[in-house]
Amino acid sequence: MRLGAFIFTLLILWLPFAAPIYLLVSDTNLVSILTMVLLYVEFIILLRLWGNHVYNQPQILRHYGLELTRLNGVELLRGLAIGIIGVLILFGLQGSLGWLVWQQPKVFFLKLILESLIVALGVGFAEELLFRGWLLDELQRDYSQSLALWASAIAYAALHFIKPLEAIIHILPQFPALVILGLTQVWGKRWRRGRLGLPIGYHAGLIWGYYIVNVGDLITYTKKVPEWMTGIDRNPLAGVMGLLLLSVLALSMRRRAVKN
Repeated sequence: MRLGAFIFTLLILWLPFAAPIYLLVSDTNLVSILTMVLLYVEFIILLRLWGNHVYNQPQILRHYGLELTRLNGVELLRGLAIGIIGVLILFGLQGSLGWLVWQQPKVFFLKLILESLIVALGVGFAEELLFRGWLLDELQRDYSQSLALWASAIAYAALHFIKPLEAIIHILPQFPALVILGLTQVWGKRWRRGRLGLPIGYHAGLIWGYYIVNVGDLITYTKKVPEWMTGIDRNPLAGVMGLLLLSVLALSMRRRAVKN
């Protein structure tokens, strides 16, 4: 009930501002960027109002784990390192097996690194505050820790499939990997006593590493193994190797969360 009320309120506040953008702006990429930024700004504003008036918690963002502290910053950097090193291990292993070959970047590399880092941190921050901040907290208020864990992970994966049916069928192989990533992020947050620094960093690190390799066109697959091994449409989340990497990281994070 609370989830529905929150989402309904957010959409009611967003639509009057988003509609003119859809009507007046012809560039579809710009429309997507403007409307998503607007939606997320309103989301954060509504979170603060939600915390004040529904839960009497004026520091609701801190409650979700978004702390501006040195410790949270260090954990963000730690997660960033884990994520990008994991990506490098994934592609490095495939290269050593002869499944891909490395090549020179086709864009200005320093610009690519900085640009991709900004994008990765933005996406990591937005998705972690939404799924491992607000949504997880709402679920934990009503359900057990275990049920909240799985519900938030499945919701995270499912919401990446709000697409036409043909597109959903095409990208369906990445669903298990997204569920595992969702589980990992919750375990990471619990390991770090509710702080979001590590999950944001880890999420951003995965995106950062993949963005550099993919947009920089740094690899070419040799096709010595089927596409489902390396990743359908060059997407590691839709391949066995990517799924194995995420599973290893997930088990490691779960072990630390249980010990904590």
